[in-house]
Amino acid sequence: MFAISLGGPSLDQLKRIDLPDPPPPGHGQLLVRMHAASLNFLDLAVAFGQYPGIVYPLVPVADGVGEIIAIGDGATGVALGDRVALHPKAMWFSGRGSVEKAGITRGVTLPGSLMEIATVDAQSVVRLADHLSWEQGATLPIAATTAWNALSCANIVPGSNVVLLGTGGASTIALQLAKARGARVIVTSSSDAKLAYAREIGADETINYTASPNWDQDVVTLTNGLGADLVLDTVGTATFPRSLSAARYGGVVFTIGFVTGTALEIDLMPIIVKALRVQGNNTGSAEDFAKAMQAIQASRIEPVLAKTFGIGELAEAYYAQSHGPVGKIAIRLDW
Repeated sequence: MFAISLGGPSLDQLKRIDLPDPPPPGHGQLLVRMHAASLNFLDLAVAFGQYPGIVYPLVPVADGVGEIIAIGDGATGVALGDRVALHPKAMWFSGRGSVEKAGITRGVTLPGSLMEIATVDAQSVVRLADHLSWEQGATLPIAATTAWNALSCANIVPGSNVVLLGTGGASTIALQLAKARGARVIVTSSSDAKLAYAREIGADETINYTASPNWDQDVVTLTNGLGADLVLDTVGTATFPRSLSAARYGGVVFTIGFVTGTALEIDLMPIIVKALRVQGNNTGSAEDFAKAMQAIQASRIEPVLAKTFGIGELAEAYYAQSHGPVGKIAIRLDW
């Protein structure tokens, strides 16, 4: 079968290879013929040598979807022909995370999605919502699980105020899921065009942080002096202090991004005085992902696809991902 190998920390090291066809699935396992994948910041970090502990060569890309073509004994809740998403945390099926569960990741420590046929544990797949295309489904495993956990952590209900930094994959699906929960959503970006699109897909308020660098105070004003119940910080060092400032008393700052770095000096007083909860996240369990998928199915949410590339256009796909697309970059596995 075909696969893509990343031989080292450079896009020049991506190449198509032949691998032996997988053996029949073992106990509790499935064979999945892969149809699409999508890129996350994690995949960029792996491709450019910015993720610790990577051993090359590897089959890259965490997120992917496909069709079940074989079922091992003891695998329940699935059927031949089911369209499924492969959860990237291959051994984190449910419950609280651990170093072991969170550390085993497709495209990082295990072969990723850029292969014809994947062997996976049946407990690590989630059935795709019926209305989603392969490419739409491929955008969801990391982004939707993360967004769902952020909204659940902050107990977002109708009337809650949610702030989303940027218009990448996690932010756009968080916007759609937050609106499905009845929340009021504020989106920040440096691009008026991206903010206009955010309003098209449901944002109630938008802030251009270049034109208004004190965007945290704008959030407080837009929420009648309260601040946000949830701030989803996808950026890191450059935004984190203002994220704390934008949160309401007892609010949650859910920190998932590090595109501007991870090291900073911070004033603890806002956290203490406002009784804030600062929550990190390393995706979540397959059970969390299944709950997000149920919400996507019920509300017929269509994830935002920035652009789809073929398997022969991988370098272009990675390049597009590195330039901050609105939504997600998908890859058709058209071998």
